[in-house]
Amino acid sequence: MSDTKPWAFDESLQPREEEVGFDLAQALDAVVLLRAEIPEDAFTGGILGTERVGYGVVIREDGLVLTIGYLITEAENIWLTTNAGVVVAGHALAYDQATGFGLVQPLGNLRAPLLERGSATAVAAGDEVFVIGHGGLEHALKAKVIAKREFAGYWEYLIEDALFTVPAHPQWGGAALLDARGRLVGIGSLLLQEAVGEDSEQGNMFVPIDLLEPILVDLLAHGRAASAPHPWLGMYTQQAEGRLIVGGLAPGSPAERAGVQAGDLVLGVAGERTLSLADFLRKVWRLGAPGVEVPLMLARRGDVLRLSVRSADRGDFLKKPRLH
Repeated sequence: MSDTKPWAFDESLQPREEEVGFDLAQALDAVVLLRAEIPEDAFTGGILGTERVGYGVVIREDGLVLTIGYLITEAENIWLTTNAGVVVAGHALAYDQATGFGLVQPLGNLRAPLLERGSATAVAAGDEVFVIGHGGLEHALKAKVIAKREFAGYWEYLIEDALFTVPAHPQWGGAALLDARGRLVGIGSLLLQEAVGEDSEQGNMFVPIDLLEPILVDLLAHGRAASAPHPWLGMYTQQAEGRLIVGGLAPGSPAERAGVQAGDLVLGVAGERTLSLADFLRKVWRLGAPGVEVPLMLARRGDVLRLSVRSADRGDFLKKPRLH
């Protein structure tokens, strides 16, 4: 994502104050631009880059910013910019790998309004919603929810009832998804190709805001949720044509050390066949906490292999936020 070139949605795609049932100007000003600088030797630098740009949403009177966690993972420096031009340094307060949420504490007064949180459970397929980015009305988009469903990501990520919208916002990372009453119901995570009737169209996936409330107190106090993290393998497993394929491996990851190779087909976990990426992740996670041995059945060039992978805590591979 980049926010350096001027651009704007066509006026027909932008929400209008007279057409919405909330204070649109306040909602626009609650979304800030977020820029993060990542050390060159960071574990995620090769995949996510060392300069990341996206958005964040002010959710508390003290300026606490909610964003999507991949923007701030291993961040050394964070800068927040409001629509009024106020620029404030930020501290990466928390990153929750299970939900994907990240929290940033401004180290100065943003002087930006907060956005009230709603509930994604009240949003249904077909509902009109609004995708808000930093930059005012020109970066705000009228959209429609086309689905609420499970989402499994190749980076060992799984959430229930993710929100999928069209048309796509081109700068989705950390964007705010608002319901018809202007309440925050999701945080932008991905750009995807979505089926719309008999056609396909680019759309966005949003993490439902409901996942934040149960973990917010622990994130603020400890920087992570109280529940034990899932065992991590470091396998970038993709689902294609009914098969699970190892598309790549994180350098130095448990799977790489155990001998898993890119191109391997994943057939089963702990003696049970895997039916989908979501099924694979659930079977791995139910074996125990990080450190548990994960027996895998793989296919490689016509041979069936059985490997045991000693899982790890992914957080142990990441650089910790630096205190300012």
